[in-house]
Amino acid sequence: ISAEDRTFYEHSGFSPLAMVSALRDAVVSRGRNVRGASTITQQVMKNFLLSSDRTIERKIREIILAWRVEQVLSKDEILELYLNEIFLGQNSFGVAAAAQTYFNKTLEELSIEEMAFLASLPQAPSEYHPVRARERVTTRRNWVIGQMAANGYITEAEADAARAHPLITVQSGEIEAFRQSLPDRDYFTDEIRRQLSSSFGEEEFFSGGLSIRATIHPELQVRAAHALQRALENFDRADGEWRGTGIRLEAEDLVDEETWRAALGRSNVPRDITLDNPWYPAVVLDVTADRARVGIESIPEIGQIDRPDIDWLPGSLSDTLDIGDVVLVRAVTSDTDGSFIRWSLRQVPEVQGAFMAMDVNTGRVIAIQGGFSYQASGFNRATQAMRQPGSAFKPFVYAAALDSGFTPATIVIDAPIEIDTGEGIWRPSNANGDFLGPTPVRTGIEQSRNLMTIRLAQEVGMDVVAGYAERFGVYDRLQPFLANSLGAQETTLFRVVAAYAMFANGGERVEPTLVDRVQDRWGRTVYRHDQRQCIECSEPDLPPGQAPWIASQRQRVMDPITAYQLTSMLQGVVQRGTATRVRLPVPVAGKTGTTNDSRDVWFVGYTSTIVAGCYIGYDRPRSLGPRASGGGTCSPVFTEFMQSAIEEYGGGRFAVPPGGHFIRINRFTGERLDDDATGDEVVAEYFRDGEEPVFGIDALIDGGFVMGAALPVFAPDVEDPGLYTEDGVEIGTETGPGSPLILIPEGSSFGTLSAGGLY
Repeated sequence: ISAEDRTFYEHSGFSPLAMVSALRDAVVSRGRNVRGASTITQQVMKNFLLSSDRTIERKIREIILAWRVEQVLSKDEILELYLNEIFLGQNSFGVAAAAQTYFNKTLEELSIEEMAFLASLPQAPSEYHPVRARERVTTRRNWVIGQMAANGYITEAEADAARAHPLITVQSGEIEAFRQSLPDRDYFTDEIRRQLSSSFGEEEFFSGGLSIRATIHPELQVRAAHALQRALENFDRADGEWRGTGIRLEAEDLVDEETWRAALGRSNVPRDITLDNPWYPAVVLDVTADRARVGIESIPEIGQIDRPDIDWLPGSLSDTLDIGDVVLVRAVTSDTDGSFIRWSLRQVPEVQGAFMAMDVNTGRVIAIQGGFSYQASGFNRATQAMRQPGSAFKPFVYAAALDSGFTPATIVIDAPIEIDTGEGIWRPSNANGDFLGPTPVRTGIEQSRNLMTIRLAQEVGMDVVAGYAERFGVYDRLQPFLANSLGAQETTLFRVVAAYAMFANGGERVEPTLVDRVQDRWGRTVYRHDQRQCIECSEPDLPPGQAPWIASQRQRVMDPITAYQLTSMLQGVVQRGTATRVRLPVPVAGKTGTTNDSRDVWFVGYTSTIVAGCYIGYDRPRSLGPRASGGGTCSPVFTEFMQSAIEEYGGGRFAVPPGGHFIRINRFTGERLDDDATGDEVVAEYFRDGEEPVFGIDALIDGGFVMGAALPVFAPDVEDPGLYTEDGVEIGTETGPGSPLILIPEGSSFGTLSAGGLY
């Protein structure tokens, strides 16, 4: 009030005396001393209802509105609006935000001189910078202190003491910043900004005083970052290529320690990596073949890198580094007591990737890592990168098949096919180039058989498969081409992980969210993710120990028995399929994905509580090489994260839905076994009650494709059921005389072939 409007409690919204005084000063100074004459009420009207145009019309409207608002609001209510809305520089709106920004204090903790500084800012918030305009703003602050004394708010003694204090702020580096106690800006917080700015508008998001409760689990977010970073760094170091940071300090920046430290501090390198201890920027001060001396940011001592540290690189240290190179280093410490051992040279990998984890029942995203380092690249590959999911898409084909009458024991031919695309003949193949012949559906997904997946998609219909993919949110629109049954169309990791959650929770729609709740500046909830109603929360007579019942309104997107059958088959992927490296103490299901030429590798998996997924690939897609696979490269990221996640969220057996029964099946041939059968070939499949499944070759689906060559079909080897040989029963096909022979496993019957026979 002393700084802006000393007659605030006396006028009726505008001050004629102030307006006359301002006009007089402008005339006397011939325009050199032009100052505003707006009251606090007028400034409120300008901030809330009017533009900042400097016109007579706008000024008249401002005065009229100020007079009107004084008729309906008390002075204290008007002052509250002003204090909460006024812009005070440094992206701070309102005095409470400014107190945190400049002094890292609450309003109650501010001293007189600090209050006077904040009161100085409305006059020129962008110009009164506490460092760049220190002298000018100190003069303004001291004038405000004098006005406070003149108006009786403080004594002269208090004013003298306040003026004697130097101007100390966060910006001058003498006070720890409030924002240092807030979460660092990373992939998670930036995605919240991106999504809420779209929903609420950027102006409301940044200046609306919103309070946002995020779904992030801080400890698991760190674990997710480290798990992905470890996999990316291991892959990068195996390539044995040094790229460094690409930054080199000039000779004049290395003349003394003060100079190189200042230059190093200005270097644009990531400082947010904490994998196996924090990574620090450093500059090479001296280098020989066997040793390099480095000056390290924030570390007073000079560090040393020895040749054995770069055994993953060819050549010596002097072949790798030059004086002035800016590099990244981290401390290698003892696993037992954490004591320092040596400094190690590091680099940000060229290969990139993403990881995401969420609660399968609520959709709460608990961790997102969109790349190796947010400061190195803010592009969020979990939500923004469009990539081919490859075989990670296959479960949606199998889901469509299971809902279309197939069972896990249905036999499908795994053999060569030719497809006329209209632009030529497409001859898809399995990843390892072999064929298994008549094979149960379960094996098709466990071993990620491309040809079986294509046959299923053709039999069910790609329009049906596309409908499933769109219903689960994997795509807005999937082109109904057979190649897309193998995951050829691009999507995001965020969408795929969210879709897998619906397998895990029994087939109910769940929407992923990074935000639990948003409240406005008045504490009103303007967004809440969980819309469920707690019917019994206010019930006083609940039996002891009984939790209130919360009504769920989730839409069912998948039959629960289909969801369980699919989950059971995806458990087989982990137990004996392409993801056997995943080892956890709770039941887990999942699917690997490796695209053509290993350009991208995926793994998406889930327990009964958490779903998580990873992809790894170059930003400009190119082959990762023969050593890359979803099971070998991505599944370790999933495993490392989930080892911590299950400590927090637990995990148990996947719930078996009612309406079905188990039958023991030979997983190699699809034939029914005795109820007490045991062995590696035995698997208990879940069938719907009332369903009369057929087994073995009776359940065969060919897929209707004409083969380009004779079709060999093999049976399991008697000695080793994991191997397929030509030891079987030779029979003719239904395609007519002279057609090639196939081999049918011993013990299988031969019935009507559902797709026109074997070609």
